[in-house]
Amino acid sequence: MLSFFVAVIIGSILLSLPISTADGKGVPLIDAVFTATTAICVTGLVTVPTVSTWSIFGQIVLLLLIQIGGLGIITIMSGILISFNKKFGIRDRMLIQDAFNLNSMSGLIRFLKKVFIGTFVVEGAGALLYMTVFVPQFGVRGIWISVFNSVSAFCNAGIDIISENSLCDYSRNVVVNAVTSALVILGGLGYIVWWDVIKALGRLKSRGLRCFSELTLHSKLVLSITFALLLAGTAAFFIFEYNNPLTIRDYSLPEKLQASFFQSVTTRTAGFATIPQKDITNASAVFSLLLMFIGGSPVGTAGGVKTVTIAVVVFSALAAIRNKDGVSLFHRSIPKPAISKAAAVVCTSFMIMFLSTVLLSAVTDASVIDIAYETVSATATVGLTRDLTPTLNIAGKIIIIVTMYLGRVGPISLLVAFKTKKDSMNIIKDPTEDISIG
Repeated sequence: MLSFFVAVIIGSILLSLPISTADGKGVPLIDAVFTATTAICVTGLVTVPTVSTWSIFGQIVLLLLIQIGGLGIITIMSGILISFNKKFGIRDRMLIQDAFNLNSMSGLIRFLKKVFIGTFVVEGAGALLYMTVFVPQFGVRGIWISVFNSVSAFCNAGIDIISENSLCDYSRNVVVNAVTSALVILGGLGYIVWWDVIKALGRLKSRGLRCFSELTLHSKLVLSITFALLLAGTAAFFIFEYNNPLTIRDYSLPEKLQASFFQSVTTRTAGFATIPQKDITNASAVFSLLLMFIGGSPVGTAGGVKTVTIAVVVFSALAAIRNKDGVSLFHRSIPKPAISKAAAVVCTSFMIMFLSTVLLSAVTDASVIDIAYETVSATATVGLTRDLTPTLNIAGKIIIIVTMYLGRVGPISLLVAFKTKKDSMNIIKDPTEDISIG
């Protein structure tokens, strides 16, 4: 919590300098704080247009904040220590383990090195592919745009320096849609799944085994749920927006499918938009709220309560309905502490989202759907808005700043940070008494 807070303060100071703005006059402090928070929390909500407000220096600051926020501050600091061949103590290893939500401290340094290499390889490949579109259009500046967009997409930040309407001008461009979607999905899957899939493919080649069956339970859940949500989202948006004249009604069938798929991808905490979010139907907006709340997967760059968390909660509820003792997925039993942790994450995130919605409703004169879209987007660090962010007053901006910060820090970090030693040492159990549920 402290590391992200310090990063926000440093970023705010840098962005408030006159050299950070295109006109050299600086921006109001509240907008500098908001922008620094949205960058370090890889959210994407902005109160001032990114492309026209910030100078090259300001954009570099933004890019660094996005990269740091995507990988995590502890990860970046650990990478610096690795580069100087510094030894890691048990405390350092515990911090890294907590930052990546890993179950073991075995092979942490090797894991960190693979994270950095994998990140820069994927971001570099994305930048090169973007250049095929942006360099012919923008010239030399297209190189910088490609690098910035690639990092922002992989980190699920949703901030771009192309135009003030996100990627709406490229809604029919296959390359931009495909590259952005690939980067967002790869970042959202999580590093653990990357290495697990690579290992499984290696076994497939050497032993002739089925790839999916060789994966760990975590990877099976992540890949299955991600595929299901992408498919469901694409189908829902395709149906709800098919005849919407403000979005995709005049698109060809392939273009409609492409736009629907991208909307399904971007609501999973990416924050880019190829169709104006203000113009989508209410049905699409409500479905987007669900996808935003779920978000990506653990140990990745995406936000939300995470796919595995939702799976555990849902199947735990189904097990209770069927009067089963425990949760079993892919013929593996889920530990009870994991079920409790999943419930805590969902409940805490929902409370943050609900409180933020109530507070923003009290200080903002906007429709409920627009306010909910804003607060869920901030809580899950998505970055999509129905054009409400630029109109926020100071109180509204402060509410969203705090919401983005809490959403990025995460429910578990919040619960652990405020847990007292007295609570942890309390081993005396109170008497048990039945209550009525439901």
